[in-house]
Amino acid sequence: MTAAAVATAGLTKRFGHQTAVDSIDLAVPTGAVYGFLGPNGSGKTTTIRMLLGLVGPTSGEVSLLGRPGGTTEVLSRVGALVEGPAFHPYLSGRDNLSRLDAVDLTTDRRSSRRRVDAALDRVGLLAAATKRYRAYSLGMRQRLAIASTLLRPRDLLVLDEPTNGLDPQGTREVRSLVGSLAHDGTTVLVSSHLLSEVEQMCSHVGVMHVGRLVAQGTVAELRAGSEPEARVETDQPEVAAEIMRGLGLLDVHATHGAATGRLADVAPEKVVAACVHQGVPVLGFRVGSPSLEDVFVALTGEGFDVNG
Repeated sequence: MTAAAVATAGLTKRFGHQTAVDSIDLAVPTGAVYGFLGPNGSGKTTTIRMLLGLVGPTSGEVSLLGRPGGTTEVLSRVGALVEGPAFHPYLSGRDNLSRLDAVDLTTDRRSSRRRVDAALDRVGLLAAATKRYRAYSLGMRQRLAIASTLLRPRDLLVLDEPTNGLDPQGTREVRSLVGSLAHDGTTVLVSSHLLSEVEQMCSHVGVMHVGRLVAQGTVAELRAGSEPEARVETDQPEVAAEIMRGLGLLDVHATHGAATGRLADVAPEKVVAACVHQGVPVLGFRVGSPSLEDVFVALTGEGFDVNG
């Protein structure tokens, strides 16, 4: 085990004969925004529940903030949002947080209003503190949920699908908030099935597939481990795609106005030369790094919801 913000060793959870999480070794660096990525049913939420002590592992170890997981001491420094917020619709944002704050018997009642308003201010909701929860937009509701995790100082935030179901504006609000929290020194673990959001929000990524952690590292490291992709822009994409397959490119597909494929061991200049030699006009050509979606497909052989 390490002094990383989150570390697991051989973490496993079985339900009867079904293995939901299969001996995973998470390593979330302190100060990172770590995208815990995988389709629904891949074991992400079960893993998070084990990290937070909500369910016991079948085997393996958990370390949070350099200490064994599950203790009151360490969990008091961890804020978590699992499977969506639950608030009273007829109460204001401030009153909802006040009720949650009152549950924490380790805090001083006399400073409750100050803590609640500080949390609201941190997520940009202080001006809407007296508005009833039922009048909040989806983005405001999710920000209030994150505020509920900030009623005490936190060194680690664990957010399970924080942008799930949000419209583009709400998604941007939550993404901006996560970035600002990380900028202030909080380590954030974000579970998501939305590749595009993880790519924009996170510095590090762990990829889950059927209960296993198939890869983890910085976004750049994961991309570097995949082959670059060539894109030929042409008015004959189907012909260009056949030429690329003949050269040995992998995962070739044609779209409107272009053909793309992974280069493997093929030199990029051979693609252009072969197209020109066979009379296919090349209107544009580029070699780019694979997207996070490309990386996931290469690791697992399947894709999942990219945009929600």
